[in-house]
Parts: sequence; C-alpha cells; structure tokens
Amino acid sequence: MKKPQRSGVKEKKKNIKEKYNIFKKIIAFFIRNKSIILISIPFILMDLFTRILGYKINFYGIYRLAPNLFTLLWVTLIIGLSTSFKGKIGKSIYVVFFILSFALFTVNNVYYSMTDTFFDFSLVLLAGEGSGYFMDAIINCNIWVYILMLLILSLTIYLFKFYPKVEKNRYKKLVVILVIFLVGHTLTPLVYGKSDKELTWSTWRNPRNIYISFNDNNKSMRISGFYEYNVRNFYITFLKPKKTTSEEEMSFLDGIYNMEDEKTTDRYTGLLKDKNLIILQLEGVDSWMLTKENTPTLYKLMNKGINFKNHYSYYNGGGSTFNSEFAVNTGFITPLSYTQNAYSFSKNTFPYTLSKLFKNLGYSVNAFHMNTSEFYSRGVNYKNWGYDNYYGLVDMYEYKNKEYELDRELILNEDFSNRMFSEKKFVDYIITYSSHLPFSTEKGVCKRLVELDALESLNVDKLPKDYKLPTLTEEECALRQAKETDYMVELLLNKLEEKNLMSNTAIVVFTDHYLYTLSDQTILDKYKETSNNLINHTPFFIYDGKSKKTVTDVTSQLNILPTILNLYGVDYNSNNYIGTNALSKNYNGYVFFSDYSWYNGKVYVEGGEVTNGKWINITDLENMNHYISELIKKNDLTLKTDYFKKVAQKESTLEEKNDN
Repeated sequence: MKKPQRSGVKEKKKNIKEKYNIFKKIIAFFIRNKSIILISIPFILMDLFTRILGYKINFYGIYRLAPNLFTLLWVTLIIGLSTSFKGKIGKSIYVVFFILSFALFTVNNVYYSMTDTFFDFSLVLLAGEGSGYFMDAIINCNIWVYILMLLILSLTIYLFKFYPKVEKNRYKKLVVILVIFLVGHTLTPLVYGKSDKELTWSTWRNPRNIYISFNDNNKSMRISGFYEYNVRNFYITFLKPKKTTSEEEMSFLDGIYNMEDEKTTDRYTGLLKDKNLIILQLEGVDSWMLTKENTPTLYKLMNKGINFKNHYSYYNGGGSTFNSEFAVNTGFITPLSYTQNAYSFSKNTFPYTLSKLFKNLGYSVNAFHMNTSEFYSRGVNYKNWGYDNYYGLVDMYEYKNKEYELDRELILNEDFSNRMFSEKKFVDYIITYSSHLPFSTEKGVCKRLVELDALESLNVDKLPKDYKLPTLTEEECALRQAKETDYMVELLLNKLEEKNLMSNTAIVVFTDHYLYTLSDQTILDKYKETSNNLINHTPFFIYDGKSKKTVTDVTSQLNILPTILNLYGVDYNSNNYIGTNALSKNYNGYVFFSDYSWYNGKVYVEGGEVTNGKWINITDLENMNHYISELIKKNDLTLKTDYFKKVAQKESTLEEKNDN
C-alpha cells in the first residue's frame, strides 16, 4: 500500500525537477541573450505606449496576440539585421531604425493627441497645409506623449552601452532571421480568423477585414501594432499597385446609376428659384458656440430660417475642412473603404457639381477664402468643380500683423468683397477662418482679437507699453473667435442691404467639423455629452428672410447639395448623389460615419448592433446595415473608378459610332 505513495512522491519530484530545468533554461537563455533583449526594449515600448495612449479606441485590446506577434517579428528583424553585421555598420543600422521608429512614434502620438486619429502617410501630401499648425500641435499635445518620449530616448541612450560586440558578419544568422520573419509574417494574419467576404464593405465586425482593407486608421493600429501599421500604411499609400476596375464593380455602379430617379417635388421645390445664393462654410463653429449672447447674427439667421437641428458633419481622412467642401460641392465624401484624401480627386470628372448646375442656369459662381489657391489645391479643385474663380485673400493682398486671419477682412476689404456681388445672379461660396486653432491669447487670432478689444475699450489707436492684456482660457478664446466670424456675417448682411440684394438672396450656413482641435477635451465633454460619432453634431441652416422651420430629421453634409438644388428648382437626378433632399416628404433621415456606424435619430448602431437608443426590429436593423454598406460602396467606387468619366467616354464612343 505504501509503494504507490512513494511512486507518487517520485513523480511529483520529477515534475518539479523538469519545471525547474525549464525555468533554468529560460533564465540561461535570457542571460545568454541579455544584450539583445536589452537593446530591443525601446522598440517594444514604442509599440506598447502607442497602443496604450490610444486607450479611447474601444477595439482589440493590447493584450491580443496578433499585434504583439507582429511587433515581436518586426523587432526581431530590426535587431537581427543590426547584430548580423560587425562594428559600426551594425550599430549604424540600429541607430537608423531607432530614429525612424522614434520619429513615427512622435508623429503618430502627437497627431493622435490632437485629432484622436493615428497618422496616415497620405497626410504627407498635406504637409504644406499642415505646416502652419505644426507648432500648435506640439504645444497642445498630451503631456504624457512627451514624458514617454523622454523616457524612451533616455532608456535607449542608456541601453546602447549594452549593444553586443559583433566580431564578424553573420550572414547565415541573417538568412535564418529573414526566413523566420517571412514565415511568421505570413502566418500571423491567420490569428485574426477568416475574413468575411460578405462584409467586404462592412468591416466593423471582422479584424481580418480591417487588416486587409486598412480602411480605419485607429482600428488598424490596434490590430496590427505600431510597426506593422506604419509599414502597411506606407506601402498602401505609396507603393501598392492601383487595382484596375473590375467588370463586377462597373456592373454594380451601372445598376445604381441607371435606377429610376426617385426625386419628388414638394412644397419647398423652387422656393428660392432665381435668388442669389451665398454658402457660408464656418470653420469649427460648433453647435454649443451658437448662442444669442456670443453669436447674435448667426443665432438670428438660425432661428428665423430653416434650421436642421439634428445635423452631422463628416470627420474622416486628412484635411476635414476640405472634405466638407468636397461633400457640399460634389455630393460625395472622402472614401471610407480605402485611404485617400478628398483633394486628391481633382482630376476626377464631376458633371453634377453645385457650381456646374447653377452655371447652367446663368449664375456666376465664385469661391472666397483667406488662404491661397495652393492650400488644399483649392485653385485646381474649384476649377474642376466648375467655379468661375477661387479668390484667396492673401493671394491678392498683403496684410500686417496677420490681419487677414480675421474674418472681417473678407468684407472690410471692399475691393475683395465687391467681387462677391455680380450684376447677374450669383453663387458665392465663402469659407471662414477665424475659429481655427490656436485658442490662446499668446498668439494667433485670439491674441489679435484681445488686442482689438482692448483698443476699443480704451478708445485709443495704440496700447500703452505697460498695458497688460487679459489672459483668456481656451474655451473663452474659442468663443471669442467664433464671435469674430459672427461679426463678419453681420458685415456681410449690411453689405447685402447696402446693395439692395438682401431680399433676393438666400444664405446657407453650415460648419465644416466639430471643434476637435481643442486641446482641453473637458470642454467638449462639457458641451457635447458624447464620445461616440454623434460628437460630430454641427449647425446647418438656411435663411431667406421668409421661411421659418425646424427640421428634426437627421441630416449630414451629403444632404446639403440635393436640398439646395430642390429649393432652387434645379433639375437633377437623385441617383447622382449619395445624400437626398432633406425637405422631401419621403425623407428618412440618417447619417453614417467612417467606421460604418449610423444614426437615424432613434438608434445609434455601431458594429452592426444597437449601442444607444430605442429597440429596432432585427430585420430593419439588418436592412439598414446593408443599405449603408451599399451607399458607402457606391461612394467609394464612384471615386475610385472615376465613374462619370467612364460614362462620358462610353457615350462619346457610341456617338462616334452612330455618326459613322
């Protein structure tokens, strides 16, 4: 009876000994490769810190296997490559990789700190546009980014002394590492599971789909890790061959665009027929900033006009301001299923833009803004859309003390403002600027406005040398800068009255994006009361001096163009746009966002499931999910294939054949 006990004790001892031996081997491995492991630490930390700093992205935790495998593979390749060469060559390789990684770590996290979106290489094409805000981004960046940067830099300098001494080049080792990397890199995507072909355009549920399509920067970073994300980002932006248009894609689009026009007339059709049109695109004037006290003129126009109370802007891709211009002028938005900026479609054919349709009716159509025609390639794009001119204030005049940044200059410069009013019917597209960051009394628009307020209060032309300007909070600056935009609108209305044009002019007002450029996010928490995509709630209203209405149906920037066309009685095909007329009696309001979430005023659906709002029938839910997917597919493929150009070419070929 005692022998089994002894046997059991022996077995236990044997197991303990085996575990101890394994532990010893692990310890021995770490001791043997101590230097390799130590110099790898900074690279691993850059990945972990980046994903940790993106904690607000509620998707694919940092503990998941796939991103960590990718990071280990890339770090193994970097360290393996540098330690395969002796002397200065190996060390130089290590330093170069560290500098590149550290630069990308900095850029990604500074950009994320400002925009809640990770850096995209397509933004390099916007470098000229973004350079003016580079310092502001650095100043207003999350302090933790700098703390972690300093930690990594200090740690790297310290650990570099442990860099292993390599006596000779190890080419065999390099080959082994390359094989391990290639095999591991091929197999790691399998960790995500299978892709879902049925959801090619609806990638919200499937990490494998996100990895393949790379259509969501934040989710791509979460599932791929820092190194895989940046390498794929670079490859997709600059190196990936462009896919040719497939017959299936063209067949899908042909089916959509050849559908029967569902546009209907309503009591608003032609309401503004033959009136002049001014479109005011407000820079960052968020919903909470439009108050009777702060912006009395805009507030009056909003409450005495047609107010689309449940309106949302699109914030996806780089250059969100220009994305808004693109949506309102063409009826399309920046692609959601692949990475590309709106301004990059300047060579696409858009036959049904706002400007082209109004020009067909005998209107002069011009655009006005502070900045130059080169900024966002506006000069090229507005010409492509059919505008007669794009007028940039700083293209035409020189200003001291950056006075051109004040919206009032659009009107106070009479030579410039007189170009807004034609003897014949006119459409003016006016883009404001003053509500742009920085929101600080140290510099920029806010500083200038505080100075002007002081001059006015003291009734002097020059401030005394000992005069101390008041210091405004970021919130106060933002509100004061919005007030400057309101003052410009007041001047514009006075100008219209002066020229007896007010009664024959309608004004469409909308904001390009919510005020995401605030560094103090508690301000948004205070006013917006949401952290999901509904934070994109912004103003949109139409004033003609007669019509007053509050529209509670959900609208987006994609509804603006068809709604304007209907109000002006312009003949158009509703299939040629993504959005529809928001004043139609058949209108069912909704908005969708870059992650394929959507909102219809009753439910907010994210990941294909209701996350906020009332219950919805499962069939209705699935039908709407499918409908949204099809709309996005239509939007993205139309831009990708330059569909209208292909149609025009096909029609031209047919005409030639018929003539012959």
